[in-house]
Amino acid sequence: MRLPQLAGCAIVGILPLLQLARLPELTTVWWLIASALAASLFRWRPLRFATLTLLFFLWGVLSAHLVTWPTHALPGSPRRVEVELTATDGQTTHQGSLIRVDGRRLFPAPGIALYGQALPEPPCAGQRWMMTVHIRPVHGQLNEGGFDSQRFALAQYRPVTGRFTSAEALDLRCSRRAAYLRSLTRTLDALPWRSVILGLGMGERLVVPKEIKLLMQQTGTSHLMAISGLHIALGAILGGLLTRGAQFFFPCRWIVWQLPLLIGLACALFYAWLTGMQPPALRTCVALAVGCGLRLSGRRWSSWQIGICCVGAILFADPLAVLSDSLWLSVFAVATLIFWYQLAPLPTTSRGWLLRQLLGLSHLQFGLMLLLLPMQIVIFHGISLTSWLANLVAVPLVTFAIVPLILAAMLLHLCGPTVVEMALWLSADRLLAALFWFLRGLPQGWLPLDSRWTGISALPWLLLIVWRFHAWRSLPALCLSGIVLLSCPFWRPMAKEEWRVTMLDVGQGLAMVIERQGASILYDTGLAWPEGDSGQLIIIPWLRWHHLRVEGIILSHEHLDHRGGLNSIRQVWPAAWIRSPLGWVGHRACQRGERWRWRGLTFRALWPLPGATAAGNNRSCVVRVDDGRRSILLTGDIEAVAERAMLSRYWQHLASTLIQVPHHGSNTSSTIALLQRTGGEAALASVSRYNAWRMPSDKVVQRYRQQGYRWFDTSRQGQITAIFSPDGWQILSLRDQLLPRWYHQWFGETEDNG
Repeated sequence: MRLPQLAGCAIVGILPLLQLARLPELTTVWWLIASALAASLFRWRPLRFATLTLLFFLWGVLSAHLVTWPTHALPGSPRRVEVELTATDGQTTHQGSLIRVDGRRLFPAPGIALYGQALPEPPCAGQRWMMTVHIRPVHGQLNEGGFDSQRFALAQYRPVTGRFTSAEALDLRCSRRAAYLRSLTRTLDALPWRSVILGLGMGERLVVPKEIKLLMQQTGTSHLMAISGLHIALGAILGGLLTRGAQFFFPCRWIVWQLPLLIGLACALFYAWLTGMQPPALRTCVALAVGCGLRLSGRRWSSWQIGICCVGAILFADPLAVLSDSLWLSVFAVATLIFWYQLAPLPTTSRGWLLRQLLGLSHLQFGLMLLLLPMQIVIFHGISLTSWLANLVAVPLVTFAIVPLILAAMLLHLCGPTVVEMALWLSADRLLAALFWFLRGLPQGWLPLDSRWTGISALPWLLLIVWRFHAWRSLPALCLSGIVLLSCPFWRPMAKEEWRVTMLDVGQGLAMVIERQGASILYDTGLAWPEGDSGQLIIIPWLRWHHLRVEGIILSHEHLDHRGGLNSIRQVWPAAWIRSPLGWVGHRACQRGERWRWRGLTFRALWPLPGATAAGNNRSCVVRVDDGRRSILLTGDIEAVAERAMLSRYWQHLASTLIQVPHHGSNTSSTIALLQRTGGEAALASVSRYNAWRMPSDKVVQRYRQQGYRWFDTSRQGQITAIFSPDGWQILSLRDQLLPRWYHQWFGETEDNG
């Protein structure tokens, strides 16, 4: 079997890890391994391909089991653990490896994200600490159009988190890399662009200011900040070129063409270590090692064969890399370059050298901009209209000037003259200042796109193939059908009679979206915290991904976990009206007696009473939304006192199909009387898994079930959507129905919310 075929089997075998809803049991895995090994004894070639693919698949499943076993074996009461820090923010948040738990050594050491009080000594990577830690399985919020933190954590081999209550230093020595980084930070302290220099040279993206990250995202240059294949490959190329230049002074018998390849690979490995052995850097090293091996084999390999071998080797070495968006973005980018230069090569020209280079770079950036559209929309949910121009300047400047200057200065920091080193740092800093001056001068170019564009973003690929092979002449009907199929979401009519209510997974807060005919009304806007809010990170991306505009906002009450995202949402949709019981300027009233119609739906406010002076939970605006057949009762955070007062006056208006569980399912709400008067069929609760109040209360959950309600909560189901149509209604959750994946499941104890 040839090497590309072997790599192809690895890719096909490991790819299903992206789609599996549940991992096969270990017993099943071992039986399948034995069966595959037995089948491999037969000489029938298709069977051998199938068994090899199955073995790669099982290898991936075993890797997934290995990374998830700590989520079942380690959580529980506080444990004494020995931790080696691998990264830290220098304050209260750290990443590390669990070396020992309760005296028992773990191999391989699972990763853990730690948080707690400040450590008694300044932390750095490489230190060892003995801690008392409450270990918890990783658990992330899950919404369409949002960041999948749980999948990301598993791809980074960090299956557990931990809150430490005490810490004792075992070994305060920093790793060589951490000591080097600390020394480098002191040297760069006076430079204005030191954070970007550290990001480019050492992969320290945490120190890069938020506004710089946002600017790079809007201009499509974020890829330059990551320590990616471009940087590692550049290190390998520089090492190889320097070695090749040094060979000029060697005796002829010492000059071998293999030496620059091997030295370049060694430089890449050293640079990857220097940048913290981040997964993208490690994957690049694997790909470079495979490329060197193929080159040293003495055979001719096509670009596609080399690419397939590299991807197969990466997935075999790290099967969970299949969960990494950065891997697929890199793979897609390389495939795009091969495809672009094979199907649309730049015609040769005899013009001047500078013009040829400019045309070549423009041709490259234009191809990447067009053919990377599908991945950009799927991963980033938008495109940068200025990325072509921004990258036309940024890529050569960063690749051929700034990064080489930084690498040379980093090398001189170890052994060179300080004056020369500082001159290099200053040059890199000035070039970065010029680059960001240029980027800031570009017009606002970030264009958010919704899910409808996912299919049509593949149109450049289709058109390029059609043009290159003249398919419009031989297969015009097929070409036209492909275009129509890709644009189907744009002309498909909306279901006018259908409406939806979605409870977003915002943690221990509340944000609900009532949508119909492309418009929406929000009931509460989630949480806010010092660095951001639910509106900015969750609600706005979700609304844009679903092509919805906000026409109105209902605030139940003034608590920050219900109005936290209001300002961010108002910045995007300033014309949206606001209803609340707060009496604030610009707010319409939301109190008993208010009734309005919106797109065929009736909104009736049932609480609080007009002129009520109470504040807090019991002032929550309770709203019933109905279409004449089915309805939902939105209750905010009302508690038992308000429930009883509302029932004593308006019980006849409470009957609803669904109910939003009051106050996140606390013991102080959801009285039996409310549940009986509502007479609903399902209850939706917005809670976070590890909230400090242990909501929802087990008693409350049991109470709903005893009254015939089906229970749904965001900690278990993620985003929850109720769909109402003339034919009936149904509830779909992201974790269970819309996107059931093994890496989204609830890890650890089935009953664990504290």
